[in-house]
Amino acid sequence: MNAAEKGERYARIFRKVGVFLGKGEISRALEALNDGKKIAEREGDSKMAQRFAAEIATVTKPPES
Repeated sequence: MNAAEKGERYARIFRKVGVFLGKGEISRALEALNDGKKIAEREGDSKMAQRFAAEIATVTKPPES
């Protein structure tokens, strides 16, 4: 898979996550983020895997009161 295809794939995942978060479907957003992280790890793309992990941490962080 070339760089452009990887970028398109990651962009689709992040757009999907945004839609799920916008609808309040946190569990589905986390599922998509975890899938993205696994894909990045499988492709040897550690930078993107870290980005997915950071987003997972952000989504799972309890809201501040």
